[in-house]
Order: sequence, then C-alpha cells, then structure tokens
Amino acid sequence: MKPFTSMGTSIIVRLEVDVKQVSFIDIATAVSKAQGDIVAMDVVQSSNEETVKDFTINTKNRAQIDEVVQNLESLSGVKIVTVSDRTFLSHIGGKIEMKPKRPIQNREDLSRVYTPGVAAVCEAIAQDPYKAYKLTIKRNTVAIVSDGTAVLGLGDIGPYAAMPVMEGKAMLFKQLAGVDGFPICLDTKDTDEIIETIVRMAPAFGGINLEDIAAPRCFEIERALRERLDIPVFHDDQHGTAVVILAGLLNALKIVGKKIEDCKIVVTGMGAAGVACTKIILSAGAKNVIGVDRDGILSRSVTYENPVWEEVSNMTNPHDIQGQLADALVDADVFIGVSRGGILKREMVQTMAKDPIVFAMANPQPEIDPEEAEGLVRVLATGRSDYPNQINNVLCFPGMFRGAFDCRATDITEEMKVATAHAIASIITDAELNEQYIIPSVFNDKVVKRVRDAVVDAAIASGVARKIPRDKRKKETV
Repeated sequence: MKPFTSMGTSIIVRLEVDVKQVSFIDIATAVSKAQGDIVAMDVVQSSNEETVKDFTINTKNRAQIDEVVQNLESLSGVKIVTVSDRTFLSHIGGKIEMKPKRPIQNREDLSRVYTPGVAAVCEAIAQDPYKAYKLTIKRNTVAIVSDGTAVLGLGDIGPYAAMPVMEGKAMLFKQLAGVDGFPICLDTKDTDEIIETIVRMAPAFGGINLEDIAAPRCFEIERALRERLDIPVFHDDQHGTAVVILAGLLNALKIVGKKIEDCKIVVTGMGAAGVACTKIILSAGAKNVIGVDRDGILSRSVTYENPVWEEVSNMTNPHDIQGQLADALVDADVFIGVSRGGILKREMVQTMAKDPIVFAMANPQPEIDPEEAEGLVRVLATGRSDYPNQINNVLCFPGMFRGAFDCRATDITEEMKVATAHAIASIITDAELNEQYIIPSVFNDKVVKRVRDAVVDAAIASGVARKIPRDKRKKETV
C-alpha cells in the first residue's frame, strides 16, 4: 500500500491482525527494523480471531515511512487498512461546516426564519435587490472558485483534488478576517463555462476569489468577471502574490537605500503571478522593469501571439534589451522569480548591481538555493516557511476582502492593491527592519486591520466604495 503522508511526521497505521499468527512483538519488531517508534496503540475492533488496531508511529522522512509499511506488509497475518498522518486526519470529513447563527427552537422561530415570515423579507429584496447586503449572507460571503488546473505547484490535479486547498482558504478567511468563504470547484476547463457559471451564482456572494486557475485562461476569466459583475473579483495567485512581493520589496529597498523608480527590476516567469507582479511594481513607481520567460527577454520589437505578453512587452523593457535571463540581470538591482527552481546561477547574481535583492519564489525549489545565495545577496526572500522572509498570500487576501466588504466595493482597483502592499510593509518599524525581517508573519495580528483600513481608504478615493464605514466617516464638528 502506498502511504498517504506528509513529510517528517507521525503516521497512523490501521492494521487487521490475525491474532493466531501475529503478536504485538512481531509488529513492534517490524517497525523497529525501520527505526520507527511505536508511541501509541488503540484497539478499534477485537474478536478471538482478529483485531483491528491503530498504531501511531514516529517517523522522520518518506523513505522511513515506506520501509515501515513494507516491513508490516511482509508479515503473514497482517493486512494494512490505511496509512495516514495527522495532516490527513485533520482533513477527514472536510475542514469547514455551516452553522446557523441562532437555533430554531419552536414554531415561532420556524415561522420567522422560514415560511411564512421569510416571504416578507423576500418581497423587500425583490423591490430593492441592494437589500440583499443587509438581509442575506451576501454582505460577508466570498466564493472561492477554482477549476483545479494550477494547484499549489501540483499543477492540473482537477476539481476534486483542489477542494482541500479551497477549504483551507475558507478557514483562513474566517479565522483571520471574519469573512465567510465558500469553496466551489468547477468540473470544467472551458473559459466561457467558468465565466457563465460564476456570473450566474454571483447573486449569493459579496465577492469572488479566483484560485488556482491556469494561465492564460485566468486572465480572460478575471477580466470578463470584473466587467460583468458589480462585486469585487480577485485572482489571488496573480494579485495576492504581487501585493505581498511589493510589500517585501518596499522594505528591502529601504535596507539598501534605493528608490523603486531608480531600480532595474527583472521579473522572470510571465505567468499569472509574474504578469501581476510586473504591473503592480509599475503602478508603485518603477520605471525599468524587464520581463523574462523561457524564450528570453520580452521585447517591444517582437510581436507575441500571447496577448498578455504583448501587453507586458509594451509597458516594460524601456531600453529594449535582447537576450536571456543572464543578459537581463547585468546591473539589475532586483530579481523577482515566479518561475521554476534552479534557474538563477551564482555567476548571474555576481553581475547584478551592488546590494542585490533576490526574491526566489518558486516552490518547493527556489530559483536559487538560499545557501548558495549567501554572501552574494543583500536581501533574500522565498515562498518557503523554513527560510526568513516568506512571501505568503495569507498576508493579503483576508484583509483585502474584509476592507472590500466593509465599504461594499464594486471592484478591487490597482490603487487598493498598492495601498495593501504599503500597509503590509508599514507593520515592520524602522527599528525592527533588517535583512532577515522585511515582511511580517502571517500570524501578526496587526496585518488584517492595517490592510482593511488601507483598502477602505483606497476604495473610497478611487470611487468604487458604495458605503462609507462608520469608522471612516468624518465626525461633525459643533
């Protein structure tokens, strides 16, 4: 049996054991031969002939897990039912549920929340659809929509396999920002079908969070939905990544004493995140951004079949540099990688400007190994949690939607994204700022509030707010 496990954790092995053939000592010996350690045993079912037991076994890595399983499988009279770990156990039955805000305890309660009392509420919304924000879940609910084609570096794993990610995101929305997220995975890769499906279900939601949809379809889907809907639409893989990268970059530039408008910035990987990152950096004031993909530097003198690349090429690379990544990096102040592991070499970094900033975001292997970059790079950030300066979208999307909902924004504008980046960056004080700390932790309790306030202010300023929250209204003077 192939074990379903995450790396370096305790596994729980459920065994059906023929008690006449196998003893506990036999099982313990098989586990110890693989240097595993049985720390608990729970009887699930027992009879005179057979028992079903759960064994909790400490392991260190996947190879050891495989060896434990193989040793147990070799025992005559033992059948492995399941192999799981604590991560899998936390997903059993899904990670979220729906609960009513108040119980229905008697007929009077029933008549108010359902028939006949609900009819009056329905009629009020029919006369004024905007009342749905006050009288339904629309005011605080976001649809987390995916087709499962670009999941967490796993790629196209389909809508069923994508659900655990969407459920996890719903948990983060709720715990961090009090936003109710509903995971929806669509069993289609057809762009028009995805657009039409989301448009038709939009009345129930206050916002749409697109997630793990492959490029270039994600661009068209987002663009069409923003045109057709009057609620905020946000593709987190594009804009969440871009916002947090900009936040980290703003603080990294403080450390090296450079201004964004004076920097040569190279972005490699012109997919969803790379394109969004390029655009937000330009919106933040950068003048010299160079986009690079597998075919090399995007150039204004080349016509691209990909309309997104054509758009990006016309707003970047002002000096029309030609060539590959190595050519782009000569005298560059900043490298931002949202591509694939191992493409940034030491010799390339050595050609960059003084005090180079490197954001190596590819997962699980960054564009350059952090140990290899040590001594060459002034500030390094990755997408991984086991190194300093993790760029994590969780810093962005909960507060972003909290703010958008609080002011009932019709859109999420570029001004709101840039404001979010500045808000995240501002959490780290000048006294705290250093090469190992340019971005706050996802557990920093200041993040959501600071982002929410910045989003509301930017929405009001850019004219997409339909409501001014009470805390933002100017107090009347007597």
